[in-house]
Amino acid sequence: MALVEGCKHSLEISIPVAEVEQETERAVASIQSKVKLPGFRPGKAPAALVKTRFAGDVRQEVLEKLVPRFFQAAASQDHLQVVGRPNFSDVHFHDGEPLRFKAEFEVAPTFDLGEYTGITVSYAEPVVTDADVEARLDGVREKKAEFVNEDPRPIVDGDYAVISLESISGVEENVKQDDLTLKIGDEATLAAFTENLRGASPEETREFDVTYPADYDRETLAGRTVRFKATVTGVRRKELPEANDEFAKDLGDYQTIAEVRDAIRKAIVAERENQAREETKHQIIEKLVDSHPFAVPDSYVDRQIEMGLEAQLRQLAAQGVDPRQLKLDWAKIREAQQERATRDVRASLILDKIADREAVSATNEEVDREVQRIARQQREAVALVRPKLQKDGTLNRIAGQIRTDKTLDMLFDKARKEAPKPGEQKEEKA
Repeated sequence: MALVEGCKHSLEISIPVAEVEQETERAVASIQSKVKLPGFRPGKAPAALVKTRFAGDVRQEVLEKLVPRFFQAAASQDHLQVVGRPNFSDVHFHDGEPLRFKAEFEVAPTFDLGEYTGITVSYAEPVVTDADVEARLDGVREKKAEFVNEDPRPIVDGDYAVISLESISGVEENVKQDDLTLKIGDEATLAAFTENLRGASPEETREFDVTYPADYDRETLAGRTVRFKATVTGVRRKELPEANDEFAKDLGDYQTIAEVRDAIRKAIVAERENQAREETKHQIIEKLVDSHPFAVPDSYVDRQIEMGLEAQLRQLAAQGVDPRQLKLDWAKIREAQQERATRDVRASLILDKIADREAVSATNEEVDREVQRIARQQREAVALVRPKLQKDGTLNRIAGQIRTDKTLDMLFDKARKEAPKPGEQKEEKA
């Protein structure tokens, strides 16, 4: 056996002549029973003639039977856990001689588990201010807001202008839309509309040019300068409900606005606690990877990249993009993602080994809860969903993810948490 590099190994294997001749006789007999040769009844052609006439088929069958079997035996004898598909080369196959070949392959990595508890990480308990609560409450009020028609007056910033819009030039197909509502002065409204509609009164018509950015989401308008005729048909303002007990009752199981504020505060605390924990777990993973610098098989890395790419393609498909129309350069994708994928693979192997040592596992109840969640999401019965998840391997992946999550929770609980240094604290958003 020869170690080539990292997880790459090679073996030079020799198969005894007696084994080769015995397998050759089996191959000849197998072909002999099937072929029809002129002058001979089916299955009765002489073995020597079959061996000569079908030498290529005999050779192929012998190689397909012997090479994998003797490779597996040699790998087992050396206690090698082979991963991926081996590459066979330098095949020496001649009558009366041992069959020799070279096998190059990868093996599962072995490494010693270093210290994994008491890892020092940066962590701060989340703080929620009254301003955070009010900002979230304002968001709830925004969703419950009503549009109120103003008495006829010129449009000012903050108003919602209701217009009838029609293109005059600049596009191949006429653009026409009635009852288009635009918030004047808003970042989401193109500046040309704000500048040309500001000060206009109901029933007033204005003509103006709008230049659309090259990356505008509507392809027929992207990069074009279009002249429009716009007639103001109304001016509205958004009226938010008052934050009082009556508003609280309209939201559901609340009697007072104080209860709503308390629920909002608890929700923000939970969100920020979860975010802080996830960021800290990421720190733990990165530190574990840094402290365990072992090689990983290329086949593992390639599979990690493929899974990430498949997830991205599924997202694109969900957005209406046909993945088959994309021209993907696998070499460039692999080069760009190799380092991150390698670290992700190493992290997975380290966490798996920690879980083994700590006897962490997913319980049947935990897996059942996730299956029930998926069933609800798919609006199907659990009895129908579970067999499908079992068949495609998803059930095992669910159990594996639960095991990993529980391992990370354990590492988080046992980590040494220090307050972030100045400049490390991220700005929190409501």
